[in-house]
Amino acid sequence: MRQTATGRRSLRARLSFFAVLMLMPGIAAAQELYVFTEPASNMPAKSIGLRLTNEGLFRPEFVSRTVPEVMFGFSKNLMAHGQAFLSDMDGRYRLEGGSLYAKYRFLSLDGLKTHSRASVFARVSTSKRPTYTQDINLEGDNSGVQGGLIFTQLLHKLALSGTLSYMRSFRDPDKQLQGMPEPREMLGYSLSSGYLLLPFVYRDYKQPNLNLYFEVLGKTNPSDGRSYLDLAPALQLVLNSRTRVDLGYRFEVAGNLPGRYTRNMYLARVEFNFFNVLQ
Repeated sequence: MRQTATGRRSLRARLSFFAVLMLMPGIAAAQELYVFTEPASNMPAKSIGLRLTNEGLFRPEFVSRTVPEVMFGFSKNLMAHGQAFLSDMDGRYRLEGGSLYAKYRFLSLDGLKTHSRASVFARVSTSKRPTYTQDINLEGDNSGVQGGLIFTQLLHKLALSGTLSYMRSFRDPDKQLQGMPEPREMLGYSLSSGYLLLPFVYRDYKQPNLNLYFEVLGKTNPSDGRSYLDLAPALQLVLNSRTRVDLGYRFEVAGNLPGRYTRNMYLARVEFNFFNVLQ
């Protein structure tokens, strides 16, 4: 009887561990939790995530933006984000606007230590910032809509992801500055890679995960060909499969878009996830 009880406890422990592997992104695909882009994979169903992001630049003077965010995993295929944008980029610290983001996964191919994902996403944003730039940044700087495709491939400890999107700003003559025409549309594209550095071997879902990221981020204005290309390395720590800490920096390697605010910016983020809380 004692051996039977011990065997049952061992079986339950193994089943719980495998359930964690299947359901929690911090274990099953930690290297897909990109810092500057979203993967095609979704957060677990019936879960809620809370994020707090701070990004900014040091020159010509230090300014920063804070982005509180709430995320909902409605099902394994559908998730949504809500964001608010606050910054001192126009002088005093104030609420700039907000954004709603939704993603639907339509393709999922699974193998042993590998999988393929494909998703469509859409975003609508509002911002009361004046138009200082020829870039369209729907995470604080511009009002507009965005839609696109994401493809992600996991290969054991390496995850690769690509994004293609189209952005269109809402025209607002009152926000346009003298001599600076308001940007109307932009094509966005990115290529992201993530590598799981630690742990070398999984033994417990509470093991810390350390991930290294390298992302290439770009946009092009189809009307005049103006574009930019950024490189964005980052480190990420995942604790207990629920808490995530990101540190990254993006810097421009090529571009001719005047007045970009996302050029040469740091990013710091903390995220907390709560599983099986939605009915």
